[in-house]
Amino acid sequence: MNGYLSRMEEQGFEELIMIHDSSCGLKGAIAIHSTVRGPALGGTRMWAYPSEQEAIDDLMHLARGMSYKSAAADLPVGGGKGLIIGDPNRDKCKELFQSYGRYVAKLNGRFYTGKDMGVDEEDLTCMRGESDCVIGGESVGSPSPFTAYGVWKGIRACAEEVYGSPELEGKTVAVQGVGSVGEVLCRHLAGEGASLIITDIDRNKLDILREELGAKVVDPDDIYSQQCHIFAPCAAGGVVNEHTLPLLKCDIIAGAANNIYKSQDMARALAEKGILYAPDYVINAGGLIFVEMIRRGIADEEKVKTETARIEERLKELFRRAKAEKLLPGAVADIIAEEKLQLR
Repeated sequence: MNGYLSRMEEQGFEELIMIHDSSCGLKGAIAIHSTVRGPALGGTRMWAYPSEQEAIDDLMHLARGMSYKSAAADLPVGGGKGLIIGDPNRDKCKELFQSYGRYVAKLNGRFYTGKDMGVDEEDLTCMRGESDCVIGGESVGSPSPFTAYGVWKGIRACAEEVYGSPELEGKTVAVQGVGSVGEVLCRHLAGEGASLIITDIDRNKLDILREELGAKVVDPDDIYSQQCHIFAPCAAGGVVNEHTLPLLKCDIIAGAANNIYKSQDMARALAEKGILYAPDYVINAGGLIFVEMIRRGIADEEKVKTETARIEERLKELFRRAKAEKLLPGAVADIIAEEKLQLR
């Protein structure tokens, strides 16, 4: 198991379940990190990883992150994550998602799941036919708008910390990735008077936002070097690294992407460069809040938005505590989450 049992012990994992169904080509895993605060909650993604080890490593990293995100958002759930190994553009079939749904059902309510990268509402509908612990589907709607709403509120908290006011009019925001979350975020920002610099691999979406919002479009490799007030990564993780750090010309990093940096060295380097970082699992919790409220039978959009808006005040308090205790914001976020997860 390549040391996974010892890693589970070190990081407080409860379960790591490998799943396989040769009849439909299903191969994947489910990781349950914590059920201390309630059943584990986390999306299921479908992705073609370079190796099985990289797939499981990423799964465990994401599952643990969900525990922290749930705790930081004061939700009565723990954290987990599901994974189907395969190319979402090539390997999908109805039977595969039905089979995966049956594996979720076998966990008897210990793990609730929903949409993640490579999995759409149609896939969730197939899964829901097999398990009541699948949240979402074509009749429920997407959590993405609520993720975007929370990130927008979080960016306002960052602006207040750095500039003394949450107002974004006149500020320039570089948004990396204008998918289902990034596009909505751009509309919130533009509606408040912010100028946008955007990039994505989808040229059609870029053209639409350039036409509608007056956004400046740049190539993906050029987004890091743009002069801006705020850099908002809303696509892949790990985008702040030793190669991109020297290029950054921003005061704030706050976006929807998970694991924006993958080492504490990068966190310290950002602080040394005078860049405020909004911990990813705090600012991007809006989608999780939506899913959890749906799980509890609360489908009122305004109630979800009210709960999601609390992200702004949580970040303000986190920044206050970080300043008072002379710690990095990410370190304070971890302390708060670990206290709630009884890991301290």
